[in-house]
Amino acid sequence: MPKVGILYNDTKPAACRAAEDLQSDLEARGCEVCVSSSAGGLLGYVQADPPPKPIAYKSLTPEGFDETMEFAIVLGGDGTVLAACRQIAPCHIPILAVNTGHLGFLTETYVNHLTTVMDDLMAGQYHTENRAILTVTVYRQSERLWQALCLNEMVVHREPLTSMCHFEVQIGRHAPVDIAADGVIVATPTGSTAYALSTGGPVVTPDVPVLVLVPICPHSLASRALVFSDMEPLTLFPATPNPMVMVVDGNGGCPIQPQDRIEIKKAPYDARFIRLELPEFFRLLREKLGWGLPHIAKPTAVELP
Repeated sequence: MPKVGILYNDTKPAACRAAEDLQSDLEARGCEVCVSSSAGGLLGYVQADPPPKPIAYKSLTPEGFDETMEFAIVLGGDGTVLAACRQIAPCHIPILAVNTGHLGFLTETYVNHLTTVMDDLMAGQYHTENRAILTVTVYRQSERLWQALCLNEMVVHREPLTSMCHFEVQIGRHAPVDIAADGVIVATPTGSTAYALSTGGPVVTPDVPVLVLVPICPHSLASRALVFSDMEPLTLFPATPNPMVMVVDGNGGCPIQPQDRIEIKKAPYDARFIRLELPEFFRLLREKLGWGLPHIAKPTAVELP
């Protein structure tokens, strides 16, 4: 009896209905089905006092989800996919992301296609694409304050009522550099099409083993996006007396004090995405973001008499 998981956004009626229908369909196919909300992967924003306590990765995994699971189906939008990856990536479970939201850049199919898709899944007719994940850890001196998994990006930025900040960034064994900006983004190739893209960073195809560092509104023409190997850990030190804010994947974060440091490195496991066809990243860029669309031709000039 194959074991299958369902993770869904329990705040969206469409996802709730789809989860019920899908559970019935899978059980009728003879599957053992584990169902859970994706809310467990939403870390939220913790307060500065008292200092936050780090959350163990495995504690986020829903009951019944483990390495014996064939695959999991995620019902929701991109935020749901990010939360679900944080929950089950440590178990190496492949996920099929089904869009019940809006853009759905990370999703593979739509909820109204599920019946046909399930036939292919049960027959094993799919591919698996691995996406790099980061571990983001906040330290105060030698004490670990906060830790999370990150599929898209880690962002550190100034408080709304403070001025521009300075950041000291050290990548691997290389000498540290100083960046004066409103904030910095460290993104995976998956996250290169999210916040990093809107701040002027490059688009990176998912198979390239790199990370991207992008300053937000830098105070120097010399401070531009940097692409570097994902084998190099990055350490970020706030070089300013003002507190800052850190956000991971847009759904979790914590305050950063001047004495803190943030360590970012590639996680020992990947997010595994089910693809119904061989991945075609440029097609996805074109369909979701309009990249590479042909220009509209100018009308033919008409000679006046």
